[in-house]
Amino acid sequence: MTENQTSTLQNRKLSRRQVLRGAALLGVGGVLAACAAPPAQQPSGGQQQQPAEAPKPAGSETYAVVVKIAGINWFNRMEEGVKEWGQENGVQAFLTGPEKADAALQIPIIENLIAQKVTGLGVVPMDPDVLDPVLKKAMDAGITVITHEASNQKSMHWDIEAFDNTAYGAHLMDFIAEKIGGEGEYAVFVGSLGSKTHNEWVDGGIARQKEKYPNMKLVGDKQETKDDSQIAYQKMKELLKAFPNLRAAQTSASTDAAGVGQAIEEAGLVGKIVVAGTSLPSITGKFIESGAVSMISFWDPKIAGKAMLILARKHKNGEPIGDGMNLGLTGYEKLRAVGNVLYGSAWVDVTKENLSQYPF
Repeated sequence: MTENQTSTLQNRKLSRRQVLRGAALLGVGGVLAACAAPPAQQPSGGQQQQPAEAPKPAGSETYAVVVKIAGINWFNRMEEGVKEWGQENGVQAFLTGPEKADAALQIPIIENLIAQKVTGLGVVPMDPDVLDPVLKKAMDAGITVITHEASNQKSMHWDIEAFDNTAYGAHLMDFIAEKIGGEGEYAVFVGSLGSKTHNEWVDGGIARQKEKYPNMKLVGDKQETKDDSQIAYQKMKELLKAFPNLRAAQTSASTDAAGVGQAIEEAGLVGKIVVAGTSLPSITGKFIESGAVSMISFWDPKIAGKAMLILARKHKNGEPIGDGMNLGLTGYEKLRAVGNVLYGSAWVDVTKENLSQYPF
């Protein structure tokens, strides 16, 4: 076996180990964090294997979306949109991602897709800086690259954001401050210290607190959870022990609020601590119903998945993209462009009162 053959075989083995797909559709009852100390959810669909050199008919198009972690409800919902868009447009479209939230694990997946010569690539980076070299390689190979949740990504054609991230974080802090009367200690959670959007949300919240609520105080550092509800659960337990006067928490990863809510329930502190952050009803609904989580906000990942692919195809076809454009999707009717970053207005607030309106 030649050195090149050995390398090729190793790459193919690597792609089989890393490339996963989320196969389960979302439901209101599909809460990511279960009743015990919330475990990290395992991918529901097993491994997704894409042929390394899949032959394609002349003129065919293939679009792939690479997410932070496969098999969790947030990205299962996004997969619905990806598949639906492919069917609507008569092209191949699929979603994939690593089994753990680790930017390094996204790299071989993207390398494999470059080898497949996909038409367009949508990416939700765990860490934009880590992925920049491989995304540049994709662009150099003639692949359209659209990112999401990565306004600081350098190597991309366009980045699409559901909303202005700083304003969104300030909005969450306003809700928290109103609930606790503008006084008391609070903590903040991020999925990754390298995640641009998560840090923009909590930084926006902290800035709003300092600006408008001087009697509130941030305790501890940013709590990094690796998008794992069990880590969020453990860190919240530690915070409750270290800061017995804690009044609130602002969360970021879709799994954070479930883990934090579980810790609050176990400590018998429902109604005494306010939790607001990004999640989905299918992940955190039971904690909203119990009162352990006061509010979640989100943008529909199904629509965000479609938005990435619409932009990828428009760019590939040389269609104009820019300020004021309408993607024909709710929340993305009038985009605001700042350089190559496009902002929609797509956030939704969910509390116990309107939880039933969002069955995903």
